[in-house]
Amino acid sequence: MAEVEPLWAELADLANRLARQAGGLIMEVAQSARSAAATKSSPTDLVTMADRSAEELVVAAISAARPQDGIQGEEGANLPGSSGVIWHIDPIDGTTNYVYGLPVFSVSIGAEHDGQMVAGAVFDPNRDRLFRAVRHGGAWCNDEAIVCSPLARISTALVATGFGYQPEQRQRQAEVLLDVLPQIRDIRRFGSAALDLCAVACGQVDAYYERGLNQWDLAAGAFIAQEAGAVVENLRGGKPGGNFLLAAPPLLFEALRDLLREAKADQPD
Repeated sequence: MAEVEPLWAELADLANRLARQAGGLIMEVAQSARSAAATKSSPTDLVTMADRSAEELVVAAISAARPQDGIQGEEGANLPGSSGVIWHIDPIDGTTNYVYGLPVFSVSIGAEHDGQMVAGAVFDPNRDRLFRAVRHGGAWCNDEAIVCSPLARISTALVATGFGYQPEQRQRQAEVLLDVLPQIRDIRRFGSAALDLCAVACGQVDAYYERGLNQWDLAAGAFIAQEAGAVVENLRGGKPGGNFLLAAPPLLFEALRDLLREAKADQPD
């Protein structure tokens, strides 16, 4: 295994610490934040004061520790940088679950250096689980090393997915699911892309796919899944992004990719 560069370890340590701190904040203010929830891109796209407060906490801490870094956050942070490091922050991934009191949401923080992800942290405050990874350092849940499922048979695959906020997008995603569901063991929809990807990383689900994610949704979780041994790409052999993301074990990836291609899962709505 290649060595972990000191810069990457520094970024990972900062991501881990801030993910836990932000997670503590959103749990402390949960009741008041839920009662003041508002909407963003559509009536189903929720945001709370906790999202904004948690992002402010993380941005302030990164800016103090590493003032030359760039930062992109879901709730509006967009700071240019000169260091080659860009942070991708989702202060609450799974805000709808958070507002409804469903215990499936997370804080997601990823660090990119010179165009490649080098550190990621996803904190699940309800279960006190910190999923983390640093490039060439493997993936971990708290102090336990994690690896993805070894599954090769698509017919026995437990697959997670998610749905977008716009009605047309959701309808198209449901149509894709009609093609996918008969070919696999079952489907799961948890509501946090970051935790879905971490579930792939530790083998709690065999695979995960979704169209329409933002970089802050996927940056940390996709990197953790990759460090745990999963293949994470779009359906055309490129980097995962808003067009599509599929995360699966190496022996399962090709069959799922082909199934999703046949269903035209990455085609416009």
